[in-house]
Amino acid sequence: MPPIQDMTSAASVSRETTSEPSDGAGLLDALQHQVAVFARRAEQTRLGGVGQVRNSMDRAAYLLLNRLDREGPMGVKALAAGMGIDSSTVTRQVAPLVDTGLVKRTSHPEDGRAVVLELSARGLARLEEVRSSRRELMAQVTAGWTEEERDSFTTLLTRFNGALSARAARLPSSEGGTGGGIDTGGTEGTDEPGAATPS
Repeated sequence: MPPIQDMTSAASVSRETTSEPSDGAGLLDALQHQVAVFARRAEQTRLGGVGQVRNSMDRAAYLLLNRLDREGPMGVKALAAGMGIDSSTVTRQVAPLVDTGLVKRTSHPEDGRAVVLELSARGLARLEEVRSSRRELMAQVTAGWTEEERDSFTTLLTRFNGALSARAARLPSSEGGTGGGIDTGGTEGTDEPGAATPS
């Protein structure tokens, strides 16, 4: 029997999504296959938005800017811990954001000797531009969905992302744990309510 292919036509998508496995193992097989298809399509399209802003910001930059906007200024270690990656990875990812003026380094408000990372006005404007583009993409992709369906999908996807992050945190670095610098995003599923998608 040939291996399951990543179908791309609308008809094949319909056949995939309407199949109903008769047992638990079959359901898990269907789940892992749909996750694999989603990951591949997300990589192909990068889910970066629509219009001129489409794919204009990579995933790492988006998640870093988003977290700084949500949680305010913080040090590299705190940012790394919150995102489930190591400090060296954050340092490497933040460098170009500082160079382009999207993030600025400032003194800690309570400890002037410590340096924290802060979203700049330019960074906030850029982040809002990208968010708007991605929001429009999500609206288009789920145009035929009800608000209840969008809410349920977002809730379950956030829960799924959280479970993946928790599992990655428990794994040794040699198996893909956070010690190896894998970008699990920590609680990234809750960073952007209504748009918990990879870029």
